[in-house]
Amino acid sequence: MTATSAGPTAARRGGVRQGRRRRRGPAWLPGLLLLSPSILAIAVFVYGMIGWNVRVSLSNWHTSVEDMSWGGFGTYRGLLDDQRFSDAWLNLFTFTLAFVVGTLVMGLVMALLLEKGVRGEGFFRAVYLFPMAVSFIASGIVWRWLMNPAPGDRAAGLNKLFESIGLGGLANPWWQDPHWGMAAMALPAVWQMSGYVMALFLAGFRGVPEELREAARVDGANEFQVYRHIVFPHLRPVTLSALIIIGHISLKVFDLIVAIASRQIIADVPAVYMWDITFFGQDYAKGAAIGVVLLLFVALLIIPYLVHTFRQEK
Repeated sequence: MTATSAGPTAARRGGVRQGRRRRRGPAWLPGLLLLSPSILAIAVFVYGMIGWNVRVSLSNWHTSVEDMSWGGFGTYRGLLDDQRFSDAWLNLFTFTLAFVVGTLVMGLVMALLLEKGVRGEGFFRAVYLFPMAVSFIASGIVWRWLMNPAPGDRAAGLNKLFESIGLGGLANPWWQDPHWGMAAMALPAVWQMSGYVMALFLAGFRGVPEELREAARVDGANEFQVYRHIVFPHLRPVTLSALIIIGHISLKVFDLIVAIASRQIIADVPAVYMWDITFFGQDYAKGAAIGVVLLLFVALLIIPYLVHTFRQEK
């Protein structure tokens, strides 16, 4: 009797649980509903705008009058013969080289100093990271005064400092130098991002097991050999990450250049040229084409890194 009554009871309980599952719906539905606003916003305001920008770059919209008729790749071919566009890329290459090398070297040196466990490490870490909290516009305005190229009695900023301490020979035109001006333009960016790279390297240093270092010392390795053969090889993934992050920031640099030099040709980079030709020259197709070229270069830098990271995690 008990077994007979238990059978229908268990069946009813199973039916109730199945009914609850059916009423709850698929397990992935709540997550999809939660993420759907973000997915929709990205689809419209990122990929949708990219698609629209590509469409404009292939149009004949070269004046203030909208003309979305098909223009093909003529605008892109015109960029190949545009001397200003070529000079802008040369300036960007100089800026990127100085920015990436300077940031990696400064970040590594600061991380090495803190890695030894100096007294007041928290204070110095905050000091190194503080510039990152400042926008490129704000730091650009300050560095525009610091790198004032005026000589002699009109000197200001760093040139005035050099004159006052008897090192007037170090005074120079800074970003207005026709050969190394873009390397000087990278100084504010190096100052601002070195702390971030320092934090990456410091995390990499702290991630190396102390047992490996002690084993190397027991085998007779000095401190230089420990860093060369044990510590630095473990920093390769961190260095690659820092290189990708700093490199793509450099390719998109705009606000720092505008804050210091505005629209002056001597400090032209592709992003500034795109802004100038679009909103002042009203050549919307050409501005959109420059934007697409910049996007492709950033994608060539970012996508292989993302694929490599995904494969490592998998």
